[in-house]
Amino acid sequence: MNIKRFFGDKNFYKTVLAIAVPVMIQSGITQFVSVLDNLMVGRIGTEQMSGVAISNQLIFVFNLCIFGGLSGAGIFGAQFAGKGDSDGIRHVFRFKLIVCILICALGLLVLGFANEPLINLFLHEGSAEGNLVATLNYGKDYLLIMLIGLAPYALAQCYASTLRESGETVIPMIGSGSAVLINLVFNYLLIFGKLGFPELGVNGAAIATVISRFAELAIMGIWAHVRRDRFPFFSDAYRSLRLPRSLARDIIIKGMPLLANETLWSAGMSMLTQCYSTRGLAAIAAINITGTVSNLFNVVYMSIGSSIGIIVGNLLGANKLDEARETDTKIISMSVLGCFIFGGLLAISSGLIPQLYNTTDEVKGLATSFLLICAVMMPFHAFTHACYFTLRSGGQTRITMLFDSCYVWIICIPVAYVLSRFTSIDIVSMYFICTALELIKCVIGFFFIKSGKWMKNIVKT
Repeated sequence: MNIKRFFGDKNFYKTVLAIAVPVMIQSGITQFVSVLDNLMVGRIGTEQMSGVAISNQLIFVFNLCIFGGLSGAGIFGAQFAGKGDSDGIRHVFRFKLIVCILICALGLLVLGFANEPLINLFLHEGSAEGNLVATLNYGKDYLLIMLIGLAPYALAQCYASTLRESGETVIPMIGSGSAVLINLVFNYLLIFGKLGFPELGVNGAAIATVISRFAELAIMGIWAHVRRDRFPFFSDAYRSLRLPRSLARDIIIKGMPLLANETLWSAGMSMLTQCYSTRGLAAIAAINITGTVSNLFNVVYMSIGSSIGIIVGNLLGANKLDEARETDTKIISMSVLGCFIFGGLLAISSGLIPQLYNTTDEVKGLATSFLLICAVMMPFHAFTHACYFTLRSGGQTRITMLFDSCYVWIICIPVAYVLSRFTSIDIVSMYFICTALELIKCVIGFFFIKSGKWMKNIVKT
């Protein structure tokens, strides 16, 4: 084996980091502020934190639907950018707008009218402490306010994804970074009632998030349309929503599996959380802490995975297939090796961060155990995440769907369901078994990537 093929030269890492670092900073700021937000809500009490966590699990499904809806179009956007086709990028942007309008309408309908039964799915007796009725009420109040922010969030993602696909990662970073800082400030003011602001608790957290959504949209939208010399594809983007029928058909064919994948995957993650919730409110609170903290450490492999979609997608669009494969191998190695370091940092932090929350010793102990499991599994998650973006960059959306969401529903959820309903296994063991199933996915991902079937130029004329 030639080990050199797994490592690039100085210029290679400069190219990758030029894409990945701004995304990493953006995501890092977002996740760090999420930890602080989570801590603020967690300082109020376990019921409040759990109610917000359950509502955010439902919002998470919406967010992933937006991501999935934009991802299929994004494949074409990245390859049109590699080709230098501004008209193509403009048409892709319009397609994204149409998708977001449809998803927002459906999200408002479902979350607006079915919020109580959805939240109740996660409320079970089983832990020593926790008021389920109070948790339900906090969750409903938070979710109804959050609905106001769905549309600006979706539109901001249209701009951010299009800018990134064209190689502009700094502006999305500034927009997102500004938004999360605004969110942090208003969280402090509105949750605790500081500097003359009303003390609104959970409702204050939701209002702060909605304000930040509008701020993010304003920053990116204004910049995109002011700099027409750099981003000519935004000019006249709203003149109509028409786009070539053949392109719309191609995006739908390639993109629908991604939309279905993200919808099914996010719903699958919610279903896993629901299975964990059968062990009581403490499990939900601990899962909330774990998800928020581990996401902060996961920004490295998440950002490098995004760079695969852009860099490899650009190379495929330029018809440089062999270079795309070599580049992909090196980026995957970079991601996995980096996660041995960040996994170690997460393991070191696992016993410290949960102590910052105003919650029970039971919740803190569970969160520590869950974080240790996440730390051990981080390099494996990095590999499968990179495999996902590799397959997606070449338009292999059906294989991506099989690899990602179908795996969750065929393997992970049945295991979690059986363990939660038909055994008395403790929550830590259940969480470990379900998380360790990622090892099987690594093997599947390896063979998918090795086959090379993802190496396709889908905008070739």
